[in-house]
Amino acid sequence: MTDSTGLSRVLEPAGVLPQAAWRLDASPEIGPDEVRIRVRRLNLDAASYRQLSQKHGGDGAAIRAEVLGIVATRGKMHNPVTGSGGMLIGVVDEVGPRSPLPVEPGDAVATLVSLTLTPLRITDGLAGWDGLSEQVPAEGTAILFGRSIVGVLPDDLAPELALAVYDVCGAPALVDRVVRGYRSPTVAVFGGAGKSGSLSLAAARRAGARTLAVVVSDAERDALAATGLADRIAVADARDAVAVAAALGEAADVTVVCVDVPGCEHGAILSTAPGGTVIFFSMATSFAAAALGAEGLAADVTMLVGNGYVPGHAEFAVGLLRETPAVRALFEARLAAD
Repeated sequence: MTDSTGLSRVLEPAGVLPQAAWRLDASPEIGPDEVRIRVRRLNLDAASYRQLSQKHGGDGAAIRAEVLGIVATRGKMHNPVTGSGGMLIGVVDEVGPRSPLPVEPGDAVATLVSLTLTPLRITDGLAGWDGLSEQVPAEGTAILFGRSIVGVLPDDLAPELALAVYDVCGAPALVDRVVRGYRSPTVAVFGGAGKSGSLSLAAARRAGARTLAVVVSDAERDALAATGLADRIAVADARDAVAVAAALGEAADVTVVCVDVPGCEHGAILSTAPGGTVIFFSMATSFAAAALGAEGLAADVTMLVGNGYVPGHAEFAVGLLRETPAVRALFEARLAAD
């Protein structure tokens, strides 16, 4: 028997949901409310890929071997160090008769739920991947549950581009929601030259905000400056709380953390005005450090976890990409570099 949460796919430990499970049943046979996807490409989340790359010193073969080992052991791509996964694109292979998902066999789709809860089998040994990029050509099968989220790929975007956008589509939608609760706010985005960061800047600007950005290098500053997405750009290490707040030079009403390294919590809090909001949209965030840091700084700020889902988030992000050539150029440059 199956259920809409995928509980029947949990092998260990008993009684937890698929995301919290150590190991899932990734067998391709589906239950009546499940959908099977023929996998075409994975997108590892930035924090997970960075950790794997640093661990193996950029050795692509070793990174590939570890990803294969994680999937084989856990029945899902769930990095045991970062706790994060990513997402995938593929083609709908079979739809159970009781599945509520709006897809049909043959649809090219992106899964809009994390790989940390998606039963996954790899059948090609990742032979087409050199281990040197977040996007992973792959063959295999994945299973979606009744409460999963899935989107049909848009016809006007390359699949690789759509995957990159969908991977971070929760960030701009949440930024839009929060920013519209303020009147003429200032929004600071840590990691503004990245995927989620550039979309967040575009969303904030469209919602009427003045935009600030923090980047880590002069090269990122120059790339972001060319887009016109940020009214001001500071080059600073977001892990150095005092330095990043000084580099910004003013407190923001809303601060968005899109940096895929740990240790950015205190800088974000220190950079946010009293009564403001901090959105942590990074899997590298320590929420204990955020809570205790805010207490220690006597910071009256609301802190939000970007959980990756806001109703309509995929369509919102794709719309931003279509209407903001500068964001599209950043995404395409990143894909070309990979």
